[in-house]
Amino acid sequence: MSEPRRLYHFIGGKPTPPDSGEYFPSANPATGEVLYEAARGNHRDIAAAVEAARKAFDDSQWQELSQTRRGHLLRRLGDLIAENAEELARSESLDNGKLLREMRGQLATLPEYYHYYAGLADKIQGDVIPTSDRRVLNYTVREPLGVVGAITPWNSPLTLTGSKLAPALCAGNTVVIKPSEHTSATVLRLAELAVEAGFPPGAVNVVTGFGGEAGQPLVDHPGLAKISFTGSTATGSRIAAAAAGRFIGSTLELGGKSPNIVFEDADVANAATGVVAGIFAAAGQTCIAGSRVFAHRAVYDELLERVSERARSIRIGDPLADDTELGPLAFPDQRDKVASYVDLARSEGARALTGGRATDGGLGGCFYEPTVLVDVHNGMRAVREEIFGPVAAIMPFDTEDEVVALANDTDYGLAAGVWTTNLARAHRMAARLDAGTVWVNTYRAMSPMSPRQGFKASGAGVEHGTETIKEYTRLKSVWINTDEGPVPDPFVMRG
Repeated sequence: MSEPRRLYHFIGGKPTPPDSGEYFPSANPATGEVLYEAARGNHRDIAAAVEAARKAFDDSQWQELSQTRRGHLLRRLGDLIAENAEELARSESLDNGKLLREMRGQLATLPEYYHYYAGLADKIQGDVIPTSDRRVLNYTVREPLGVVGAITPWNSPLTLTGSKLAPALCAGNTVVIKPSEHTSATVLRLAELAVEAGFPPGAVNVVTGFGGEAGQPLVDHPGLAKISFTGSTATGSRIAAAAAGRFIGSTLELGGKSPNIVFEDADVANAATGVVAGIFAAAGQTCIAGSRVFAHRAVYDELLERVSERARSIRIGDPLADDTELGPLAFPDQRDKVASYVDLARSEGARALTGGRATDGGLGGCFYEPTVLVDVHNGMRAVREEIFGPVAAIMPFDTEDEVVALANDTDYGLAAGVWTTNLARAHRMAARLDAGTVWVNTYRAMSPMSPRQGFKASGAGVEHGTETIKEYTRLKSVWINTDEGPVPDPFVMRG
């Protein structure tokens, strides 16, 4: 058997071997087969990447580039992603186990993120501020921050990297990315495409490795002007504290335990499909997963039957196969975490109406059956804590006030779903739910144009849309005295 290929860091516009000379394996979660070995980064690799990013930021080639030209580069990067979509989709599917057809869908829309920010690049502008003295001109400008650090997760590497990289480059920053140790390949390829698109060497850098060895040194590096992180709430809290201690900004997209609420007047068939999509798509490995399902008692039995029946029929298998509907979890520890939460729920009195078992999918991989938990309540750990797997807890409710209280009784506030044909109720629920994104009669809808923000322990700062540009720029106020006469003596009284 041949040795697996080796992937280097990408620093200063070129592949760069690790300072330590060490590598670590990344395996296909569907089969356990090692796909490649990635460079094991450390603080010296991070320092080299930040230095390269700072050099690129300070270079006249970047500083003198017009905002419109930056937009052209972003558009070209989006085009290159489209041209290489099949390669990127297949690579990501092999790396984290997501369905190839799902990845093809993501890659079909991912270029839009770069195209959107390409169009926004020369719309970043300030204001002229009226003052009490007409002889003084006051205006504001938005300037890039400098070097931005981005730490991205394993569940959607390219999409979640794009939500940071595109606005950061749009605003004129340079970037150092530390991808998850489980999914390095596509982010490294993205950095290569950025150079091919015409971005200067060092504008986009990638250091692979583990959180404690590479991620923490990136967070702690004094050369960073901002850190953007997607991942667990516990890690996000530590990153926020470190950033605040150095007075730099942080954007944090963290965990979720999102409610998906079905009212008695809903189209139950549609709602059931929405529930299935909300929790079983991507094997539940999304921060916006609708893992807490609340069904009005009048439709509870029907919804439960529909969701359970569909869960039992979901085809588990090779994520590269067109007929597969549920792929593996991304790595063994994640499968074991999901299994432990289901076991915990059982110990607390819950029943697995369907699923509730780990399986190898016939391939030797990290699969877990689509699981529907009943006899559950909001006080159970499996209902309060993020599982990040294909596990839905379905609970009945009787009144609107009751379900609002239940839905909001969580540490998280990332997203929520509402299924109703009552327009007034839809608006009431959108206002009352404590979540940054509320979907009505749909779930998991996304657009680069629509800003999203996590409430409570689900994060801080905004991603997507025009709002996120504020996260990647600093505001400067400029005052110009247009009066060429002598400046008045401050100690002489004036009438």
